[in-house]
Amino acid sequence: MTNTLPNLKVESILLPKGCIVCGDPARAKSIASQLENHKQIAQNREYHTYSGTWNGVEIGVVSHGVGAPGAAVCFEELIQGGVETLIRVGTAGSYQDKIIPGSLVISTASARCDGLTSQLVPQGFPAVADRCIIEALSKAGSEFSKEMLIHEGITLTLDAFYSGVLEFPHEIYKRAGILAVEMENAALFVIAALRGVRAGAILAIDGYADSNLRENYNPHTEIVNKAVIAETKIALNALAQIIKDANVT
Repeated sequence: MTNTLPNLKVESILLPKGCIVCGDPARAKSIASQLENHKQIAQNREYHTYSGTWNGVEIGVVSHGVGAPGAAVCFEELIQGGVETLIRVGTAGSYQDKIIPGSLVISTASARCDGLTSQLVPQGFPAVADRCIIEALSKAGSEFSKEMLIHEGITLTLDAFYSGVLEFPHEIYKRAGILAVEMENAALFVIAALRGVRAGAILAIDGYADSNLRENYNPHTEIVNKAVIAETKIALNALAQIIKDANVT
C-alpha cells in the first residue's frame, strides 16, 4: 500500500534514504538540478521535493521553508517516509568577527532558543548533530579549504528575525562562543534524536547577526552565493559517502 505523506504530498516509496534539506524552494530546485536524472516528485506549500543521483547514489532534496515549526513538519514526514539521513544546507548570521560573510560553519550542536523544541523535549535536552555527519562534512569540506574559511562549532536556533520591544540575546551568546545564528537546526537535531535518524547541518554565513546592522543586511552578494554553491557540493559529497558507507556495512 502506498503511503502519501499529508503535508509533503509525496509518496513515501519515492523518497531516497538520504535527503538534503534547505529553506528556500528555489535553492532546492537549484540543488536538484545538479543531480543526474533529477525530477520533481512532489510540491505543496513551501515543501518542494526532488530526487536524483549524485556520485551514483540516490538522493532527495526538499525545501522546508523558514522557521522551526514548518521545518519540523518537513523533517517529521521525511522520517515517516523512511528517510534515515538528513543534511541541512542553510544560511546564518555570524556571531564572531573571525567568521566573515562568505565563510562556512559546520554545526556540531545548536543552542535551543526556539519555541518548537521546548514543546517536544525538556529544557535540558541537547540538540546535537550526528558525529558521522560532522566528520563527513569536515572531510568533504577540505576540498574547499583553500578557497574559503570553514569553521566547526555550536550554533544558535532563534525564532525571531526582526526585533520587537525585547532585545535579542545576541551579546550573551557571542560571549558564550556561539559561532552563528539561524532558525531551524535545533528542530532538526532534536527530531532526529527522538526518531533515531542521523542529522547534520552546514551553513553559509550571509552577514553578522547584529540588529543594529539589520538595515545593511544583504544576503544576495556574490561572495555569499559562492559559499552556498560550496556548501551544497560539500553536503552532497558527504551525504553520498555516508550512504555508500552504510550500504557497505
